[in-house]
Amino acid sequence: MTKRLRHSKIELALHRLRGGEGRPLLLLHGLGERSPAHVPPRLAPWPGPVYALDFTGHGDSTVPTGGGYTAECLMGDADAAIGELGEVTLHGRGLGAWIALLAAGARPSAVRGAILADGPGLAGGGARPTSPVIPFVDPSAPAPPDPFSLVELSRDVRPPEYATAFVRLANELSGLARPLTVCAVERPEWLRAVVEEPGVEAAPLAAALATYAERG
Repeated sequence: MTKRLRHSKIELALHRLRGGEGRPLLLLHGLGERSPAHVPPRLAPWPGPVYALDFTGHGDSTVPTGGGYTAECLMGDADAAIGELGEVTLHGRGLGAWIALLAAGARPSAVRGAILADGPGLAGGGARPTSPVIPFVDPSAPAPPDPFSLVELSRDVRPPEYATAFVRLANELSGLARPLTVCAVERPEWLRAVVEEPGVEAAPLAAALATYAERG
């Protein structure tokens, strides 16, 4: 089942992959991906309902005209889904891991644990701005994933100190001893800084799922 949510002028697709009782697990996909049609086997141990969100320009969500993508806009997408579902645990892969981190710090009372996993777009554009790029895309038939999103979001700047600011917000305001768990093997500079912060655990996915499920 898919529900349509509004985020400004964007219509987002929020997919229910599995029903159930308890706190939902919300999946945030990687750059250029879309929500899976079914619960991935690695996430099947989660005991409650499972939802997945298509970010702006991806999957069944709106493809805007002319680009203008930022990670903060996608955090707004995630916030709209959190507003719909209430308290959630997040599983983000790649770009979705970065968005999960931002959401955990920005909405600490609603995000009851965020799992950061490998996937497309994990590194972003590095810690510092590079030469500007103006993408030229044929506008006649834009289709997801939006080519503008692939260019712009793959180059978003991720300073380590910006990342750790969101870790500290989650630590101080969530009430959880471990609000973030890193399962990713790849560790770009921002994620290395995150792992070094108190309140962040590096653990296998199965252990992360079990830990946050127990915090019902």
